[in-house]
Amino acid sequence: MDQLLDFIHGEYSFPIMAFLLQGSGAVLLLLALVTLVYDRYIQRENQLLINYPLVGRLRYVFYALRDPMRQYFGDENFFDSFDKVKWVYNAAENKGLVSSFSPGQPLHGTRLTLKNANVVLNKEEVEEHFNVTFGSGVRFPFTAASVVGRSAMSDGAISPEGTKAFAWGAFLGNFPINTGEGSLTSNFLMTHRFDPKNCGYMEAERGTLFARSVYRIMRLLVNPAIAERVYRHMILAPKEEETYLFDPVSLNCYRIDWKAPMEAFPETVPGDLPDIIFQMGSGLYGVRDDEGEFDPERYCKVMRFCRMTEIKLAQGAKQTGGKLLAEKVTDAIAYYRGVEPYKDIFSPNRFPYAHTLEELFDFVGELKRLSEKPVGIKIVLASAEAFAAYAALIEVRLAAGSDAYPDFITVDGADGGSGAAPLAMMMSVGMTLHKALYVVDRDLKRIGAREKVKIIASEKVLTPDDATLLLALGADYVGIARAFMMTAGCIRARECSGANGRHCPVGLATQDRKKRASFLIEQKAHRVANYHRHMLEGIRGLMAVMGVRTREELDHTRLSVRDGDGGRNRNVDAYFEAAVTG
Repeated sequence: MDQLLDFIHGEYSFPIMAFLLQGSGAVLLLLALVTLVYDRYIQRENQLLINYPLVGRLRYVFYALRDPMRQYFGDENFFDSFDKVKWVYNAAENKGLVSSFSPGQPLHGTRLTLKNANVVLNKEEVEEHFNVTFGSGVRFPFTAASVVGRSAMSDGAISPEGTKAFAWGAFLGNFPINTGEGSLTSNFLMTHRFDPKNCGYMEAERGTLFARSVYRIMRLLVNPAIAERVYRHMILAPKEEETYLFDPVSLNCYRIDWKAPMEAFPETVPGDLPDIIFQMGSGLYGVRDDEGEFDPERYCKVMRFCRMTEIKLAQGAKQTGGKLLAEKVTDAIAYYRGVEPYKDIFSPNRFPYAHTLEELFDFVGELKRLSEKPVGIKIVLASAEAFAAYAALIEVRLAAGSDAYPDFITVDGADGGSGAAPLAMMMSVGMTLHKALYVVDRDLKRIGAREKVKIIASEKVLTPDDATLLLALGADYVGIARAFMMTAGCIRARECSGANGRHCPVGLATQDRKKRASFLIEQKAHRVANYHRHMLEGIRGLMAVMGVRTREELDHTRLSVRDGDGGRNRNVDAYFEAAVTG
C-alpha cells in the first residue's frame, strides 16, 4: 500500500519513459512545423491545404477511414438491416442466432413476405436434405446436394488463401462452388491429394533430404504455414511457387499438368474434390490456346474436375467483361489465365461466341457434346421482352429435338456485386432479381421447358429468408457471394479492386503477400461450412412455419406482398405482372 501511495504522489520516476515521450513530442512538433511550411508556402496543388495546412489534412484521414469504418458508426444502407449482416457473422462462428426486441432498422417499403400456415409444422417434419439435378438429358447430369452454394468469385480477385478456404469449406459442407471466370486454378483443388500411384496428370516436385529436413525443423520451431513457404521457396522457381499445391505428408508440391495426354486424366471427378462449377467468361481463361481462342481439348481436361459449365454473359454490377487490375495479375494468376503478368486484364464486353442468341445456343450445344455435362448461361435481364427472346429460341430447339439450349439459366439481379466494376453500372442496369426470377420462371413454364431448364438465382442473399423468397419465386438453387465473403473474414472495407494502392485489410480479396500471410485458411474453411449449414437449417425452419414439407411445395403462392403503408396485396401474380409489364 505504501508503494501504491508513493506512485500516486509521484515519488517514483521513469526517466526512460519520460525521455521517449518528450522525444516523440519534439519529433511530432517538428513534423507539424515542416508540414505547415510545405503546405502554406511550397505546394501549389491543393488550395485547402494552403489555407488550412494542418487541420485540412484531417479531411483526408477521415475520408480514408469513411468506407472501412462506416458499418460501425452508421445505419446499414445496402442490406435491409445490419441485423442480417450480424447474422452472417454469428452463423459462421456458431454463435447464437436469436435476436431480441426488434430489428435494429425497421424494414420499410413494398416487399415480399412469407405466408405462415394456420397449422405449422415442426422442423423435423420438413425434409432434411435438399438437392437439385441439372442436365437430366446429358450423359453426366449433376445432382447438387444443396440448394445453396458459393457463387462465382475468381481466383485472382480473391487471394489464393481465400480460394483455398472457400474450396475446403465447400468440401466440408458438401455444397457447390463456382470458379468465377478466372479459370480452374490449383487452389480450387486444394483438397485433392497427391497419389503417386495415379499421378499421370500431375506435375510433382519433392525437395532434397536437406530441404525436407529444413521443413520439419521449421514446422517444429515456428508454424506449418511459414515452414511450407520456406520449403516451396527452396524447391520451386519463384514465378511458379504459388501454382503448386503442397502435401504435408509426402512433402510433394504438385499441380495439374495440362500438357499431359487426355488418357491420363481421371474419367470421373475425384471424390476428394468439392462440386465445382466451371465458369467461362468472355476472356476464355483456362480454356484458351496461345492465340486466345477456345481450346476444346483443354476444356475437356478442365471438365474432368468440374460438374458443369456456366457461360457468363453478364453480372448485375458489371455488364462488361471481367476486370482485374495489374497488381492483382501475379505470375501465378498469369499462369492460370494464359496472359502476361502485371498488366491489366479487361475481358471483352461480349462473349466471343454470342454475336447472336443462335450462335450462343450452338456453342452451348458444342460444350455439352465435349463435356457430356450440363451447360448453362448467366444473364442479367433488362425486361420481360428481353427474356422472351431466350424462351422463344429454347422452344424452337426443343421442338426440333436439339439439345443446343442451356440446361440452366443463372439470373443475376441489378444489385449483383462485383469486386471491380464501373460505378455508373452499379445498381443502374437491369431488373432486380425478384422481378427477373418471376419472368424467367413464368416463361419457361409457358413453353413447357421448366423441368429441362433449371434456374439459379444470385443477388444480395444473406439470411435464410432471403434464400427462401428466391426459392419460392422459382429458383432451383441460390448462389451466394457476399455472405460467403463475410464468413471468410470480409469486413466490407470496399478495397477489393486493389485500385490506388489500397488492399483488402484481411487478406481475402488481394494479392498483397503481407496481407495474405495472416489469412487463417482452416479457420475460415470451417466458418464457411458453418454458415452454409445454418442457412439450410434456417430455410427448413421457415418452411416449417409456412407448413411446407418439401422443396416442391414451395412456390410463389406461399408469398405475400406487403405495401409500404403496411397493407397487403395477396395476389402476388397481379403484383408482378404489373411490375414487369407496366
